[in-house]
Amino acid sequence: MIRVILTDIEGTTSSISFVHDELFPYASEHLLEFVREHHHTTRAVTEQLAIVAEKSGVDIKDVDGLVDVLQNWIAEDRKEGSLKALQGMIWEQGYRSGELKGHIYPDAADYLQRWHDRGLRLFVYSSGSVKAQKLIFGHSNEGDFTPFFSGYFDTTVGGKKEVQSYHNILAELGVEPKTVLFLSDVEAELEAAEQAGVKTAWLVREGALPETDRFVARDFSEVDALLRKR
Repeated sequence: MIRVILTDIEGTTSSISFVHDELFPYASEHLLEFVREHHHTTRAVTEQLAIVAEKSGVDIKDVDGLVDVLQNWIAEDRKEGSLKALQGMIWEQGYRSGELKGHIYPDAADYLQRWHDRGLRLFVYSSGSVKAQKLIFGHSNEGDFTPFFSGYFDTTVGGKKEVQSYHNILAELGVEPKTVLFLSDVEAELEAAEQAGVKTAWLVREGALPETDRFVARDFSEVDALLRKR
């Protein structure tokens, strides 16, 4: 019986276009100003810039050079922890000022609340930082959804296409694999989760449905139908 829902964000609970057309450009646009303002005064920023300097070989004192590196990483969609952390700090300012609103599909908002109310434990696993995850759900177009989640995982537990990552999550949750349902729009992530014994649902919100034996859903209402069968 499924007792835990582990969900991806981008393409699953939220539109891919929101991340790529709103979040990434917002961080890119405000990056230079943010780093110049905080690189000496905010310890968390200084620490992340030191990591960028070490990885890139750019002098820690060359603020503009470090920003250039970060902009290149954004363009390449690099999964660098330091970049994710700095983006999260910039997004936090945007969310708190009201310039940004996290996107959640209406069906996802509906069923996340229903599942929580039915006693299922909800967790997020995304390549974005835990801070960024909380901001999306805490300042969303559907309201504050953070009360519905029991926890969040990012790539500090491992890459989303790596089997060991799901073993690490299971160990932290202290549950049997068969009691967990992982939702994602990326087949390679689902394959990794399945190899760890986790149940999966493949969200394909647009385009032709794939030919597969894997469970495929257009939206969360179809996922709920699967849950009721189990």
